[in-house]
Amino acid sequence: MLISESILRSFTENIFTAMGCSAEHARLAADVLIKSDLRGIDSHGVARLNGYVRLWEKKRINTNPDIKIVHATATTATVDGDAGLGLVVAPFAMKVAIEKAEKYGSGWVSVCNSNHFGIAGYHAMKAVERDMIGFAMTNASPLVSPTFSSERLLGTNPMCYAFPAGKYPAVIVDMATSAAANGKLEIAQRAGEQVPEGWIQNKQGEPTTDPHALKSGGALLPLGSDRDHGSHKGFGLSATVDILSAVLSGANYGPWVPPFVAFLDPPNDPVGKGIGHFVGAMRVDGFRPVDEFKQHMDNWIGRFKSSATIDPGQKVIIPGEPELEAEAERKISGIPLVDAVVKDLNEIAEKFGVDPL
Repeated sequence: MLISESILRSFTENIFTAMGCSAEHARLAADVLIKSDLRGIDSHGVARLNGYVRLWEKKRINTNPDIKIVHATATTATVDGDAGLGLVVAPFAMKVAIEKAEKYGSGWVSVCNSNHFGIAGYHAMKAVERDMIGFAMTNASPLVSPTFSSERLLGTNPMCYAFPAGKYPAVIVDMATSAAANGKLEIAQRAGEQVPEGWIQNKQGEPTTDPHALKSGGALLPLGSDRDHGSHKGFGLSATVDILSAVLSGANYGPWVPPFVAFLDPPNDPVGKGIGHFVGAMRVDGFRPVDEFKQHMDNWIGRFKSSATIDPGQKVIIPGEPELEAEAERKISGIPLVDAVVKDLNEIAEKFGVDPL
């Protein structure tokens, strides 16, 4: 089913408003989710809306948060999100980082007491709009086993780096540090499909293609899938995200991160507050003139795009290109939603007395 951006945006805003969000916060939260769907990252768009509603119903999300800076220096800050939607808390933190960067050249903000913040790219790209390099990362509920482990100790822990360019679009490196994001398992579950080998392992630590394996004690694998293919590197990247997002901010880390699914209770021995994020912005002109940087970014992009390929029918894909192409197409043709997601959304609409899709 194809839904126009405007209809889906209005629908999503209405749900967040019905949950008790201010008009400003509802618009912002909806914008983060719709941006994900437009960019083709369906696992983190409105398909997640039901999850936020369930967390709110369990009183684990505060839709009227007092988001505030609790520690700061000239170029750094720690933000307490007051259990608010990460979709609202992270943009607040990114605004602080950009303001610091405008004044001092760079700004770095750690966040505690937050929730799932959507796609990391949304936040990092805000810096690009100001001719800055943007960074955004978040830890997440433990679904990933470190290399050689059968325990779920880390989240999918995504990170994004965003670099402005000139004639070419910005380079957006937005990725999970696990072999696959959990949302991709959810998509496979809804479609009744298996997942590729190397994404998950069962409870015994054996490879499996069953997208339901997590429900029976299995785990996602780090980027690289196994030691021979570099999973220790994925583990290292995930650890970096966890430490910067949570150990630094005072959020929960590792196995203590509260689950996104509402039917599981948070650990009863927390080591911090909520979920953590880490965002940053650096002014390009703190290093060299912006025009020079963009000229060389264009040169970098152009050279990689013209790279000789293994197959003449292939091309080198610059990070962020597929998402940009999806956004251009979906703004015209609409956002595709699978039947299971439409059903979920309409059930939410009925619950809140909002017009269905």
